[in-house]
Amino acid sequence: MNKTVLITGSASGIGKATAKLFARNNYNVFLVDIDEVNNAYVDDEIKNNGGVAYSFTADVRNESEVSKAVNKCVEVFGSIDCAFNNAGIVVSKNTVNCTEEIWNKIMDTNLKGCWLCMKYEILQMQKQGHGNIVNTSSISGLIARAGDMPYNVSKFGIVGLTKTAALENADKNIRINCICPGAVQTPWIKRVTKGLNELQPMGRIAQPEEIAEAVLWLCSDKSSFMTGHALVLDGGRIAGEW
Repeated sequence: MNKTVLITGSASGIGKATAKLFARNNYNVFLVDIDEVNNAYVDDEIKNNGGVAYSFTADVRNESEVSKAVNKCVEVFGSIDCAFNNAGIVVSKNTVNCTEEIWNKIMDTNLKGCWLCMKYEILQMQKQGHGNIVNTSSISGLIARAGDMPYNVSKFGIVGLTKTAALENADKNIRINCICPGAVQTPWIKRVTKGLNELQPMGRIAQPEEIAEAVLWLCSDKSSFMTGHALVLDGGRIAGEW
């Protein structure tokens, strides 16, 4: 029987690349995104290539919608063996220019959304006796960047959520880790200035497929003794001066 992975933010970027990679590795892929149209395109692409997928429209900021997504995944596929909580947004504001509206939007999507997904995924995984969760943080969850205050705070929070939940479930056959990518070639990258490649010691930014490979590894038995870890994938950007 194939394992099942639930992926949020699956309609584009890292989520889409990860969904396609898991499908190629014989996972049932449950796709969760607020973007119904593009999520359906990913669903079709996976199925047209011989994979198994199911698309579900939900807003991770809404607890009832998250609960329904998790329940539907179990209804369709029988379990949630792995989850990749990847939904998130980027809005760049410094500390004094950030509004309460922007703060709430970012925190509700990035941080609250991650927590709500973890809450219901963990409840299911505890019930079934096993599971594996990967959350998307960022190098901005490990080092601050001036001008990105609310985003930084949300991503630091995801690291804390990951570590805390990992400790709470370490003896329950549930592993929880997060990834901390640097710049990745996704639709969000259009917001940044030219010359981004030059900021990376490797001379380029990452492709979504490279991040997806790390998620697959974290969800596999090959990383069986790793939990509560924040895995940096940044081409050396925060390793030190260069």
